[in-house]
Amino acid sequence: MENEMKEAKLRFPLEKTCLVLMVGATFLAALSWPHKQIARTLSQTVAAIATPELPRVTLDTEFPSPAGKTITVAAGGDLQAALNRALPGDVVTLKAGATFTGNFVLPAKKGTGWIVIRTSTPDANLPSPGVRITPQQAGLLPKIMTPNSDAALSTMPGAHHYRLVGLEIGVSPNVKTNYGVVKLGDGSNAQRSLAQVPTDLIVDRCYIHGNEKGDVSRGIALNSARTAVIDSYISDCHAVGMDTQAICGWNGPGPFKIVNNYLEGAAENFMLGGADPSIPGLVPSDIEFRRNHVHKPLRWKVGDPAYGGIHWSVKNLLELKNAQRILIEGNVFENNWGDAQDGFAMVIKSVNQEGSAPWSVTQDVTIINNLIRHCGSGVNLLGRDMSQLGIQMRRVLVRNNFWDDINGARWKAEGKFLQISDSPDVVVDHNTVLQTGSLIMTYGAPSRNFVYTNNIAYNNQYGVKGDDAGSGNGTIARYFPGAMFVRNILIGGNSRDYPTGNWFPKTFAEVGALEREGDLRLSLLKPYLAKGTDEKDIGCDLASLAKTIAGVTTVLPVEARR
Repeated sequence: MENEMKEAKLRFPLEKTCLVLMVGATFLAALSWPHKQIARTLSQTVAAIATPELPRVTLDTEFPSPAGKTITVAAGGDLQAALNRALPGDVVTLKAGATFTGNFVLPAKKGTGWIVIRTSTPDANLPSPGVRITPQQAGLLPKIMTPNSDAALSTMPGAHHYRLVGLEIGVSPNVKTNYGVVKLGDGSNAQRSLAQVPTDLIVDRCYIHGNEKGDVSRGIALNSARTAVIDSYISDCHAVGMDTQAICGWNGPGPFKIVNNYLEGAAENFMLGGADPSIPGLVPSDIEFRRNHVHKPLRWKVGDPAYGGIHWSVKNLLELKNAQRILIEGNVFENNWGDAQDGFAMVIKSVNQEGSAPWSVTQDVTIINNLIRHCGSGVNLLGRDMSQLGIQMRRVLVRNNFWDDINGARWKAEGKFLQISDSPDVVVDHNTVLQTGSLIMTYGAPSRNFVYTNNIAYNNQYGVKGDDAGSGNGTIARYFPGAMFVRNILIGGNSRDYPTGNWFPKTFAEVGALEREGDLRLSLLKPYLAKGTDEKDIGCDLASLAKTIAGVTTVLPVEARR
């Protein structure tokens, strides 16, 4: 499993189901009402739909005040001895620029104070808290390097209250295969109870990486509890014919805070699940995933002018297989293409990966205020993986996101926005989507309690299309019974194919003007202003989105991609 990642249910209240089934009739009856009354009725109906539960816990990552002694490790010093000697409240300071080669372990200690392991570089010369470290600042950091396939840094069972600050942790250039640079917790059968799980761990302004040409499974194995990765840079996690991730967890309960990082992984940049947890009943829970730049460099893309010559296995930017109560907000997801998978930016499903964890479930996922660009397709929602049955995936909210350059030809995929099967309680609301393929593709069992409102997207050839069903109304009736499908702009679509209460301009120019030079803004034409179910403008509020993602990456879209 370390060599290759293999690929509490709540009942929907009857009264909410009835509300969804009544939506179509309610909207038709309301057409003669004043606009504000229509909007209030629809807004109330949307609010009645079961929406995801947000994380119940958010981690405090304020820097602790050291209360103990300082242990200094000079160049050539014994780092493991210093770690063994440190007590809660101590600070272990490593000489900036020095290299410590080995497979180091964070021991379990008695007490509850934090042990800080940090660079000797003064705080004034480091990025301030909340500012991401970059490889250009590596000279300010000590290096902890693994010379082999094992982790450079790992944890003992029950290790707790460690904060890593300003460290470079990587793989020596001559290592051909590494199975994880940093291992927080144990993903194997050796970790079979919560008592063994390391907890209260913070990776703060650290540069974690593989090497340019070697196979590196993942930057951080996240099999711990109460763990944060903040303001860090994780890169060169890639392999030929093997799954790799910047961060991946499957045998830790959470909560997790992943905020303001650069994440670079060839297969999945960030993934939860992918292997069965050894701890009975474990579902990673309460995940805050915000303000990350989730990116695959074009030097990994075969055929691109920047291609570096090694065909790493590429799948998606984010994948959830066993996780609940996840907030995905304010991120920039960038560059994904068809390769070892179909080119979706995001894949969300429930998977009992190896057949030993039937409790596996993905539920309560909120995807809000993100920029997703330069991808072969948008998001794939699979309620049940019939070959690996877990608990049905449910309750996903996709709201106020900009899906830019979802282009099948350019990114070697089908250019779809949404692929969905057997996924109940899904709300897709206030998105702006510039895609070249189908709007929605569906198959298998129906997806009940589906809401698609206030979105702008291209209809293209098939629009909303399911297996063995006509485009538009035929598919909606068969695969989305009782769906709420109103107040959307379907560019190039035809009104006869869709429910009443949507718009069908022929071109994007009839919708408005998209400003990209130095700003990210959509100026809608008058027919679409304040006409949403919530009395807001149709589509993503791009001005608000630009504020949310400010500083996540320095590059905003600068040219039209259609």
